[in-house]
Amino acid sequence: MSWQRPVPVVGDASSARARREAPRAWAFGEQERDAFYAAVLGRRDIRRFRPDDLEADVLERILSSAHAAPSVGHSQPWRFVVIREAATRDRAALMADREWHRQAATFADRSGRQMLDLQLHGIRDAPVGVVVCCDRRTAAQGVLGRATYVDADMWSCACAIENLWLAARVEGVGTGWVTLFQPAELAALIGLPPGVETLGWLCLGWPDERPPEPGLERAGWSARQPLSDVVLWERWQEDEEAPLPPPSHLHAPEPASVVGARDAADVLLTPPGSLGTLDRAVDRMVALGLGSDAPVTAVIAAAGHPVTGHGVSTYDDSVTGEVLEATVAGESLGAVAARLVGAEVVAVDAGVPGDPIAGAVLCRPAGTRGDLVSCDAMSAADAARTLGSGRELGSSLGGRLVVLGEVGIGNTTVAAALVAARLGLAAGDTVGLGAGGDSATLERKRTAVDAALKRAASAHTDLGEPMVTLAALGGPEIAYLAGVTLGAAEAGSLVVLDGLVTSAAALIAVAMEPAVAAHLVAGQESREQAHRVVNAQLGLEPLLSLRLRSGEGVGALLAVQLLRTAAALRSQAGRVTEK
Repeated sequence: MSWQRPVPVVGDASSARARREAPRAWAFGEQERDAFYAAVLGRRDIRRFRPDDLEADVLERILSSAHAAPSVGHSQPWRFVVIREAATRDRAALMADREWHRQAATFADRSGRQMLDLQLHGIRDAPVGVVVCCDRRTAAQGVLGRATYVDADMWSCACAIENLWLAARVEGVGTGWVTLFQPAELAALIGLPPGVETLGWLCLGWPDERPPEPGLERAGWSARQPLSDVVLWERWQEDEEAPLPPPSHLHAPEPASVVGARDAADVLLTPPGSLGTLDRAVDRMVALGLGSDAPVTAVIAAAGHPVTGHGVSTYDDSVTGEVLEATVAGESLGAVAARLVGAEVVAVDAGVPGDPIAGAVLCRPAGTRGDLVSCDAMSAADAARTLGSGRELGSSLGGRLVVLGEVGIGNTTVAAALVAARLGLAAGDTVGLGAGGDSATLERKRTAVDAALKRAASAHTDLGEPMVTLAALGGPEIAYLAGVTLGAAEAGSLVVLDGLVTSAAALIAVAMEPAVAAHLVAGQESREQAHRVVNAQLGLEPLLSLRLRSGEGVGALLAVQLLRTAAALRSQAGRVTEK
């Protein structure tokens, strides 16, 4: 059957079909567009004003436009102190005049005299003054978007000023922005509390001048630069000797495929985004051409780690080999989970203690292995060779869901060190209990990771290079899985991550090829302390949070079942039609 598309009575009523068929339909008409550009190009900084009063309704429309400005985190930090009293305007004008002369004295003689020739404000003459203030009393961490750019609230207020200025120009009202103040003096004049800052004084009134070009340009103070001088393409081009970023060999799915995935979901008989995080993950699947019947391959790589000699694990190194043997036999937890979702299993011996594991793909390091604390985890040659072998396997796994799993006593310690080095964190921020650890084990892990970080930083001036970090602080199974991730992304597959160790491998892959991130899904968030940080660094929201400790790709395989079910919902649910 065909169903009618439910049209929301609030919010965006447009459909994907309408947006696809007429992507330019949101544009204003030609007359409105030309009027807008005329207002932008005709905006002027007015200094001379008529004595006529500014009507209340005009002022309200102008201030309403300012209040409609964009603001970081929709925080609306602006406050507009409207001043009509002549006495206040006189005191403000005196402050500005004093600052005018102070600044003129700092210029060379000719420029200073020219500055005094300019009329730089109309505070006394304009019937209305507006002091634009920024209420900064909310901590930056408490406003969406300000944790990284703490001054974005001030930028928001500057946007409000621009809105006000353009609205005033449309109304035929003159605006002059005056910043010839000591901020503390202006704040005291209008009684601002601590934590509220000013962005200067705006003069508003009917203009007694109608300048065809900006005043400072007309006065010969400066000229407008050509657009070509201020637009740069791709990167800053001033320093011709600056090193270029490394070339990227991978690309995210084409925009048409990504949008097409969202378009396909829009015709379902359900509100857009109704499956939450699953919707975004299935969008990635669909953009890569994968459906609910996409084949699944689980790559489970295992290796031992000399760092266990520092007492960082509860279990003996021999467990690594036993679990990989059970994986080959189809009896480990990861192998059973793979069988339950119909996944092929590729078991990889990337350096298991003891004899090679029969039936596993062999990719063991050729050189000496280090304990991280006193020497590198592996040689640069072994790291490159292991990653290359994984990449070769990943490249053969096109058109499918590729699940990453691992086995390795001590590898959460290795992953914690690797993540700490990559993200500039301390050992205390990345080290977790691991499988079955206690407080004493945790302390030994922190001590080992802290020592490893200090040694690696001292030994490698280029530790920021991903392959250097991998060799210094990684493990061979991590190197192999990083290669699988790169190869699978190259082949157009979706890579489903499991716990911290697999996510650390993805962190290396993304550092080498950023476009890999578009091919990743976080299957879960484990109990390891650093896992949430790594998922966030990869821009991923986990599908599951079950406090798993199993490794072996179990969490990722459980997530695969969710993904396939969600994709089946997409393909089998009722479709809507549009009138």
